[in-house]
Amino acid sequence: MVDKILNANLKLNPASFQRVDFVLDTSYDISRSSTTYWQDAWRRLKNNKAAMIGLTLLIFITLLAIVGPYFAKHTYSEQFLSMSNAPPSAEYWFGTDNLGRDLYVRILYGARISMAIGVVGSLITLVIGVVYGGISGYFGGRVDSIMMRIVDIMYCIPMLLYLIMLMVLLGPGLSNIFLALGLVYWLRMARIVRGQILSLKEQEYIMAVELIGASTWRILARHLIPNTLGPIIITATLAIPEAIFTEAFLSFIGLGVSAPMASWGVLASEGVANLRSYPFQLLFPAAAISITMLCFNFLGDGLRDALDPRMRK
Repeated sequence: MVDKILNANLKLNPASFQRVDFVLDTSYDISRSSTTYWQDAWRRLKNNKAAMIGLTLLIFITLLAIVGPYFAKHTYSEQFLSMSNAPPSAEYWFGTDNLGRDLYVRILYGARISMAIGVVGSLITLVIGVVYGGISGYFGGRVDSIMMRIVDIMYCIPMLLYLIMLMVLLGPGLSNIFLALGLVYWLRMARIVRGQILSLKEQEYIMAVELIGASTWRILARHLIPNTLGPIIITATLAIPEAIFTEAFLSFIGLGVSAPMASWGVLASEGVANLRSYPFQLLFPAAAISITMLCFNFLGDGLRDALDPRMRK
């Protein structure tokens, strides 16, 4: 009797139940997609207004230097002695020099030379400094001590003195400026890369790569140097305005490019001679040098903040 009562109570009646809809808990969902290191760096760089203004102006200056002379009425070497030292006008936007050459076109051609010297000099510095600093930091010990003492000895003498001596020996010319800058300005890059390599080579993943038999050059090229790209990019970017200013100084004292080529330093040197009578001949090339250097410095500071892993959010 008792069993019959229990069995009757265990029978389930569907009408006694109520359907409940399934609700997915979204409180633990990822709010946004994950970003890589470089994507996050680009996002931070875009939020830096000064860096983006500098980058925009640099792109504009580069494009103007490339295509601007093709739309100009005159060439950079075309002379009109009857129009010598003419002030800025609708015909000559920046005026003319003492030989009647269009200063606007010469500044555009000077931008080509100065920007080329800055970029090529920075690339040469990049290659030499990364290789030298990478070898010194990875091998360490006596090799590192000897290589760094060489760097210390070279640091004892001012860099400009090195450059002046090299340019006196090599002679003025665009290719010689490339060579001189590459032979002098790699020291800072080498020190920075060496410091980064010294800290990275003790990491566990480097020990694992060494244990599986990877060669020294493979470890440097595939594992160590790629992980130091942040400081390398920042240093290379800041080396460009330094190279531009150095070339302007060498051209100013007569050790830069040869006539009729015109860099910003040559134009500034020519403008100083007529400063009291025709100040615009110095104003425009000096303004071009100043604006370009400021843009590179703003961009370099922005890259320093954007590529800093501690700034990642």
